[in-house]
Amino acid sequence: MKYGSFHTDSNSLFELMKAEEAFILGQPKRLAVWVDLYETQLTKEVMLEFAGNMTRLEPRIRKLAVVGNYFSRHRLHRYLRKHADPFTAPIQYYDDPEEAKTWLVM
Repeated sequence: MKYGSFHTDSNSLFELMKAEEAFILGQPKRLAVWVDLYETQLTKEVMLEFAGNMTRLEPRIRKLAVVGNYFSRHRLHRYLRKHADPFTAPIQYYDDPEEAKTWLVM
């Protein structure tokens, strides 16, 4: 899921999240999901919506790789750990998209 390059345009990001959610929930099997967060400002509102998005998608997610810069990855990781419902699928955080993809296909 390409949630990157939205900078401060959270409304457009939320519209894309809803569209991606509808698509993934329509899939018959569980998926390995890659989320790109580069160049998107992770405000509390964005992290709250992302947490809700992932909670709703959890039945269809087999593995989740989150890709972004160091600050964004760690901020999101701390937020999800403290404020989101427990996510049972394995989650890994990466700065390199290729490493994330490799982990997802393992």
